[in-house]
Amino acid sequence: MAEQLLLDLPVRTALGRDDFFVSDANAAAVAGIEAWDSWPHGKMVLVGPEASGKTHLAHVWAALTGAKVVDTAALADLALDEVGPALVVEDADQVTGDIAETALFHLHNAVLGQGGRLLLTARTDPSRWRVTLPDLKSRMQQAGVLKLQGPDDALLSAVMVKLASDRQLALGPELISYAVLRMERSFVAARHLVEAIDSRSLRDKSRPTKPMIATLLAEMAE
Repeated sequence: MAEQLLLDLPVRTALGRDDFFVSDANAAAVAGIEAWDSWPHGKMVLVGPEASGKTHLAHVWAALTGAKVVDTAALADLALDEVGPALVVEDADQVTGDIAETALFHLHNAVLGQGGRLLLTARTDPSRWRVTLPDLKSRMQQAGVLKLQGPDDALLSAVMVKLASDRQLALGPELISYAVLRMERSFVAARHLVEAIDSRSLRDKSRPTKPMIATLLAEMAE
């Protein structure tokens, strides 16, 4: 029971601008987000793989603009009179079906009809979305696209530092460098590794070490 309670402790994710590390892999996307006032047609799609920082960057933009952030699953429950001049729709590439597509269509028109700005996050470009409503499809394909690229060494290291910090896990530069040189080069792998280090440290009541990380990487590879 004690171990279960330890593993179930909530993780507080830091989503401020100062917590978002900029590298060559995401600098263009960050610049595009910060230039939100000049977006073509008033809308932008932020594209990137899982755990690449889309949600974090979307919250940075929301803080800049006062935007409301809504998940795709909640689109149909959002009343048009609740929509202000800025809106974030997360996981927009998951919008399918008449109800969700119609809801996004009306929200799109409500935001842009008042001269506002619309930011959508997705894993794929709008041209690959499964939208069937013609009017919505054409409007989504008018949006600009910003892409978060796969991580370089600097970004992967920074992501691991942030993930560890969110969990109040002490991972020093030497351990971060050791892990980055040996792990799969993806944001998802970084998240899984930090989760595994945190769990193993809590279970064994010990600080992270290189041998621990080596063992975890071997287990993840299997």
